[in-house]
Amino acid sequence: MQALALGLLLLAIAGLVLSQWMGGQGPWAWSKAFCEAAAVGALADWFAVVALFRRPLGLPIPHTAIIPASKGRIADSLAAFVRDHFLDPKTLLSKLSVFDPAARLGQWISQPDNARQLSGSARAIALEALDLLDETAVRQAIHQFVVAKVRTWNAASLGGDVLGLLTKDGRHHELLDAALLNLGNYLDNPETREKLSGLMVKHARSEWPKIIKAVNLIKSVDDLGDNLADRLAVAIISEMRELMSDPEHPVRLQYEDWLQGFIERLQSDPSLIDRVNEIKMKIIDHPAVHDYVNGLWAEVHAALKRDLATETSSMGRYLEQGLLRLGQKLAEDSDLREAINTHVLSSADKLAGTLRTTLTTHIATTVKGWDEHQLVAQIELSVGRDLQFIRINGTIVGGLVGLALHALMMLMQP
Repeated sequence: MQALALGLLLLAIAGLVLSQWMGGQGPWAWSKAFCEAAAVGALADWFAVVALFRRPLGLPIPHTAIIPASKGRIADSLAAFVRDHFLDPKTLLSKLSVFDPAARLGQWISQPDNARQLSGSARAIALEALDLLDETAVRQAIHQFVVAKVRTWNAASLGGDVLGLLTKDGRHHELLDAALLNLGNYLDNPETREKLSGLMVKHARSEWPKIIKAVNLIKSVDDLGDNLADRLAVAIISEMRELMSDPEHPVRLQYEDWLQGFIERLQSDPSLIDRVNEIKMKIIDHPAVHDYVNGLWAEVHAALKRDLATETSSMGRYLEQGLLRLGQKLAEDSDLREAINTHVLSSADKLAGTLRTTLTTHIATTVKGWDEHQLVAQIELSVGRDLQFIRINGTIVGGLVGLALHALMMLMQP
């Protein structure tokens, strides 16, 4: 385009020279008028176009190189334009309210393909995030967190609360009855009685060997042990049945008093509380506990990677199903859509206010930081063809004006 504009200028100058050489009379007078005005118009518009970007012929003519000289003002004006026309909170909020973000989100994620795509992207991001984590730092953080929490944990008080909950509405008596029933069934088993007999005979032979020898002369000690074991089991079972059937049985009352007293001591007895916390600290400081806590992240990390790396990932499937349910919920629940839209508009209002200041400053600072030659080159590349058309039009229009003036002068001659 520059070559075309320059070619027209040279053509106008050549026509002017030729017309003058041919005498400038008759048709050549018209040619001279046209070419003379066209050359003046082309030169004037060339000066105007060049003056926008640089100094014509490098001469320090006032009010030239307008764009480089006004770079700061252009930057501020551009930033203000973007701020006022693109980041105006009222404009943004009015467009968002018509857009209905919640409804559109529900429509989009309720499509299985979209939900699957979104869950797959989330799964890939999570998998990459796992690889970026510093395992040593995470393991230390988990260890410090768990140990710190356990150290501040009042085990005695919590134990008292748990036991208090378990004893509410007589649940501890149900537990006692279940334990007695299981013990009775155990003692009523022939194998259990045989073991009990064997233990009794073994103990008797070790403690009273002479008496056992004397008893063997009358009756077998093994038979006597079996008899005693049977009687002992029957007596214990009978006592347990009585205990289970009598809510006011002394043993049951003693059990109640002991348990309630123990719960109160866990809450108020300093010596018992110190003892429980001492046991807790021994457990915390045990090497096996430290190894277990340190190994938690390795196990969790490996399990997460195995799951996320497969196309049939459980987490991905749960996320996909959750997205589909959310889409259906958004389609059915107008109150939920309204609540989400309200939050979106509120967040957008705050974000727009922040962006207006931040982005305006960023645009202005960036443009001001551009190299002047870079700025001029970028603008010329963007609007250069139209600028050259100014020169071309100036050449043609100037020539036509020259013809018109020549015709007017001819009419004014006597």
